Amino acid sequence: MILPMQIQAPCVVTLIWRLEDAHGQLIDDLTEPMEFFYGGDDLFEKVESVLVGQQPGFTATVHLEPEAAFGLYDANLVFFEERGLFPDEIQPGMQFEGPPEGSQTPDLPADVIYNVTEVYESHVVLDGNHPLAGIALVLQLEVRDVREATEEEIAQRSVGEAGASLISLAPASTTLH
Repeated sequence: MILPMQIQAPCVVTLIWRLEDAHGQLIDDLTEPMEFFYGGDDLFEKVESVLVGQQPGFTATVHLEPEAAFGLYDANLVFFEERGLFPDEIQPGMQFEGPPEGSQTPDLPADVIYNVTEVYESHVVLDGNHPLAGIALVLQLEVRDVREATEEEIAQRSVGEAGASLISLAPASTTLH
């Protein structure tokens, strides 16, 4: 009899889940099984600690405080930029990778994805926080499969484009550049 593989780094786990905020509001419902690299960059540390040593069929409910998920909300990552720096079709929900070209804001970090939260006639509000920053989360998950990681997956510490990352999970939006 062959026993199912136990989760241990490095490996690839196939999961389904339901992600809610602490008030029970649905954020994501992953009903189609998806692969994640265990022992790298695809899963939060607390999720990995719950999964270690488990096998297919394992279920758990994981409570994630903001510090263990997408971080605390940082008001210093909210900026006002001149409306003229943006395309005419700018609207809330769009995203920019780095500051807009021509930005005069000296503290605008370049390695951040900015969410457009509001658009006014004279300015645009950019928020560099992850959309789920500052939110406590409840993750109900089920392990569907466990397999050995490939050399390529081990080298990149991720399943890559075929899979996804819980760490980068964000509401659907449009990235402008």
